[in-house]
This record gives sequence, C-alpha cells and structure tokens, in this order.
Amino acid sequence: MKRTKLLLALTIACPIWVLAADDKTAPDNTGKNERDKNHQTLTPGDQSERPEDVKLTQSIRQAIMKDKVLSITAKNIKIITTSGRVTLRGPVNNLVEKTKIHDLARSAAGQVPVDNQLEVKPSR
Repeated sequence: MKRTKLLLALTIACPIWVLAADDKTAPDNTGKNERDKNHQTLTPGDQSERPEDVKLTQSIRQAIMKDKVLSITAKNIKIITTSGRVTLRGPVNNLVEKTKIHDLARSAAGQVPVDNQLEVKPSR
C-alpha cells in the first residue's frame, strides 16, 4: 500500500519538476512592481470587501479553476472586483487563454463591466 502511494506521488510530482526545470529565464518584475507602486493600476489589495464584489470574484475564480484546458499560469491571474467592476490582471501563455478567461469572467459577471488587462507572455 505504501509503495503504491509513493509511486502515485512520484508519478504526479515528476512532470511538475520537469516543467519547472524547463524555464531557465530569471524573472525580472522590476518594471511591473514600480508600475504597481504608483497606484495607477489595481492590485489585489484594492479588492472590495463588499459581499457582492467578493461573491463575484469568487464565482469568476471558480469558473476559471473548473476549466481543464487553462494552464496553471492562467489560473493564477489576479481578479479584482471593486464597486461592481471586474479587472483581470496577470500573465497568460497565449491569446487563447486570454480570450477564454475573459469569456468566463463575462459569463459570470453578467452586466458587470470586465476590464481585461491580461498580458500574453512572449514566446521563447
């Protein structure tokens, strides 16, 4: 039984290690961090605590997490809802993911405006 669990754990973990080892570029978020410091863009700290805003953010996040096609990168985007307005921020791997997330957010948001600020990561 222990051997089966160990084998299962290794089967799941090994592909993740391989994918993580593939990315050899060092992250440099200096420009983005400076941009976010000047309060011209929304950050997760701007998320409203109004129950309706929190519920909307939650329903969008759940819709994104249920989608089996989206990458982990896409599932980790920022969803910020303030005063009945949704802002999507963060990197996605391609235009398909950007469009898919926007469509999921619009579907969950109904008449609430969705500002899509998602950025497609440059291909290597």
